Amino acid sequence: MNLSKFKASIQEGLMPEDLTVYLHSLWLDGRGDWDKAHALIDQMEDVDAAFLHAYLHRKEGDLGNASYWYNRAGKTKPNISLAEEWEQMVLYFLEKSAK
Repeated sequence: MNLSKFKASIQEGLMPEDLTVYLHSLWLDGRGDWDKAHALIDQMEDVDAAFLHAYLHRKEGDLGNASYWYNRAGKTKPNISLAEEWEQMVLYFLEKSAK
C-alpha cells in the first residue's frame, strides 16, 4: 500500500484489513474519529505509540501533553502542519509495515 491508496481508502470509508494498530489509528484520525484513534494507542508503551500519541494530542490542542509524548518518543515537536505530520507518519508506518 502507498499513501495515495491509504488516503483513497479513507475517502471511500473502507479500512484495509491488514493495517497495523498505528495505521489503523491514523486511518481513524483521517476519518475524523480522534477518540477511537486515541483509544487504540492510549495504553501502548512503545516509542512508536508515544510518537503517534504526541501527534494526536498536538492535534487535540493539548500542547503540554503532546510535548510529554514527543519527549517519550525521543522526538521534538515538528515545525510543520498537522496535515504534513499526519502524512509523514503514514509514510513512516507504511514503510515499517512493509518490512
